[in-house]
Amino acid sequence: MTTGTRRRMGVEERRQQLIGVALELFSLRSPDDVSIDEIAAAAGISRPLVYHYFPGKLSLYEAALRRAADELAQRFVEPREGPLGARLLRVMGRFFAFVDDHGPGFSALMRGGPAVGSNRTNAMIDEVRQAAYEQIVTHIGIEDPPARLELVVRSWVSLAESTALIWLEGRKIPRAELELQLVHDFAALAAVSAAYDAEMAAVLGRILRDEPADGPFGELVGRLVGLVPPTVEAAVTDPR
Repeated sequence: MTTGTRRRMGVEERRQQLIGVALELFSLRSPDDVSIDEIAAAAGISRPLVYHYFPGKLSLYEAALRRAADELAQRFVEPREGPLGARLLRVMGRFFAFVDDHGPGFSALMRGGPAVGSNRTNAMIDEVRQAAYEQIVTHIGIEDPPARLELVVRSWVSLAESTALIWLEGRKIPRAELELQLVHDFAALAAVSAAYDAEMAAVLGRILRDEPADGPFGELVGRLVGLVPPTVEAAVTDPR
């Protein structure tokens, strides 16, 4: 009969374990409500040992947010294959899966949590937003996006972020509907901008040429046409 022994972790391995434990707890409750004692107990070590690896809760919190930010940024990575609408819908599916699984942690990352005002935390948030922006621009296939396209994409990224934060407060709208609505929001923002700018109109035209009628963008057109009263539709088609 042999007696099992607990394997001693190396410094970096233990740090990563503590970050993972903290992120899991922050995913269940606000970081403000999670104590170092709870983190130590969940990791199976003593409170002083936590402080051996992290000088305080703030440093552990920031390390957990770093991992969360990196994972969240990866949710916007999508192969450039198929229509843009379908790609954006898959991105929104992964984005909201993260939000759903890590609600309090996501809120803490985007709102600052106990590290509000921290330059490092603000930099992490900016990195996620920039990564999302760059990925979407890559999907559109524009190397040097014009000012209006940049405005559309950055506005949409902010809209997705704020929508997710509001949704977390009660999850009153089915997640799948919200994911599709946000893809429609992107098309709507691009369409309004195209109405004011020829360059954006060309970008939108190129996007729509590859969109199937049964795709997310085609569905939006169908929904909007159904909302137009007959008198308005007649005036648009025959302005005389």
